[in-house]
Amino acid sequence: MCIAIPMKVIAIDGKYAVCEYEGIRKLARIDFLSEVKVGEYVIIHTGFAIQKLDIEDALETIRIYKELTSGQTSEV
Repeated sequence: MCIAIPMKVIAIDGKYAVCEYEGIRKLARIDFLSEVKVGEYVIIHTGFAIQKLDIEDALETIRIYKELTSGQTSEV
């Protein structure tokens, strides 16, 4: 199962965007999306931005993710 966390686009260079979530940066291709802009939020899968999210949806998703993972341990 894959859980996708919205990442904020912080820089764009051609077909690539640098995206960030909580200090973690990933390089992603943005070929699949039209008109990606710095400051927007995207979902990344296997190195490609596959969906843009409006800021309200992105922040709500991040809030829910943090709520679900707070206090979690890594024990299996």
